[in-house]
Amino acid sequence: MSYIQQSLGRDEKLIAQAHYHWLYTFGAILLGLTVVGLIFAIPMLIRQATTEIAVTSHRFIKKTGLFSLHTEELSINNIEGVRVDQGFWGRFFGYGHLRIEGTGIDKIELPPIADPVPFRAAIETAKDMQLKPQA
Repeated sequence: MSYIQQSLGRDEKLIAQAHYHWLYTFGAILLGLTVVGLIFAIPMLIRQATTEIAVTSHRFIKKTGLFSLHTEELSINNIEGVRVDQGFWGRFFGYGHLRIEGTGIDKIELPPIADPVPFRAAIETAKDMQLKPQA
């Protein structure tokens, strides 16, 4: 029994009672999902903003970290293979994972990057540049 029903007088009758609209509940649920989403999204966005991945004419470089720094570098000459993992949605939206294997190191796994196939081609181009004699 609600407070209002309990507080009715002897001759008092309840004529109407108001309730929250369903949109209010929907908004509360949506806001809750947004807050939970932010808990996951903020670290992901920080990781994205503080990660640099590049290939130069001499090295592959991956740098991560905001307060602490973590780098993975590999000489182009030491790269043995580059694997692209790109599922259906990755092909559809143009992203994929790269796994770089080199001599004397564990695999370097990259987060989902845009246009992984051209990036792999850039690594192969850098390897070709190292193999050609300098004029």
